[in-house]
Amino acid sequence: MSDYGLADVSVVMGSYNEAEAIGPVLSDIDDATDGKAEVVVVDGSSDDTADIAREHGATVIEQEPQGYGYAVCKALLSASNPVRITTDCDGTYPMERIPDFLDLINEGYDVVSGDRLYHGAETMPTMNRYGNLAFAALSSALAGDHLHDVTTGMRAYRGDVIEDITWTENTGLSAELLIRPGMRGYNVREEPIAYDERLGETKLDPFSGGAEIAGSILRVCAEERKRQLRSLF
Repeated sequence: MSDYGLADVSVVMGSYNEAEAIGPVLSDIDDATDGKAEVVVVDGSSDDTADIAREHGATVIEQEPQGYGYAVCKALLSASNPVRITTDCDGTYPMERIPDFLDLINEGYDVVSGDRLYHGAETMPTMNRYGNLAFAALSSALAGDHLHDVTTGMRAYRGDVIEDITWTENTGLSAELLIRPGMRGYNVREEPIAYDERLGETKLDPFSGGAEIAGSILRVCAEERKRQLRSLF
């Protein structure tokens, strides 16, 4: 088992016009990690998000807005530490759980995925909650494993998991980041977490975004099944 400390953690996120929320999130990360973690923010904002992130000591990579997944993937691959933790910059995730996620990585898990739905996620908009339950059911049926929350934005990964897999999805990246490791035999744990109301305005349309996520789940599961079959011959 590994023995990583907080200085071995990179907390990464994509951001787009989150000036209202990103400061408190970065302060919470700093408190949870005693200021030891690397923080990487990939930003395409037209507001002050990038400046606020820099003021909090984050490494900011600016790029033209291309979507959620491209930003988060860029942040994950740009991080330098062996444990990489994703979060959203909207204040919904409990940054105080970062040490708990690190402990589970040290216990031998390759991916620790925050399960917002375990406690009911009552603060989540009703349409989003039922949509996420549907995504979990679809993923479970296609991946052959019981998955609870495939679209959560808070996860911890060993760096080699991120670097050894080619990631292809954009809006559906969150689902891909759980499904591919699970179907490839990595040791995955879903850990119940609290979920709070977001700060600022959401950028995701629930209908078009939901359709894109469902399409990602179908594509990723089909690709991984084909990969499994090829490995048999």
